[in-house]
Amino acid sequence: KRVFGAKDEGGELRNVKREDGSFHVAEIKIGDTIIMIFQANEQWQAQPFSVYLYVEDCDKVFRDAIEAGAMSLMEPADMFYGDRNGGVRDAWGNEWWIATHVEDVPAEELARREMDAMNSR
Repeated sequence: KRVFGAKDEGGELRNVKREDGSFHVAEIKIGDTIIMIFQANEQWQAQPFSVYLYVEDCDKVFRDAIEAGAMSLMEPADMFYGDRNGGVRDAWGNEWWIATHVEDVPAEELARREMDAMNSR
């Protein structure tokens, strides 16, 4: 909630707990996207994930994530395909690629920029 401004929609989203009080499944809403999270257990082992998530201000979310203890993978930068994005890794090894769409790039221009980017490596 602190980093992404996630909401629980006034209890409308699922939050199912086990008898021991640990959570089984929870849903959070970031922007207009609902993300379902399951607690690892003997049957379903923990595993990191990578997600590319659009937010209103990727620079702010990136800073908030770092302040919350995430590790920087890449500081936000403008990309040739019209997004500004950066990446962080959380304490559980999950990678969050945080993006803000800043420009609609026509197909021909996108192809040219992509070639330029590949040739500059």
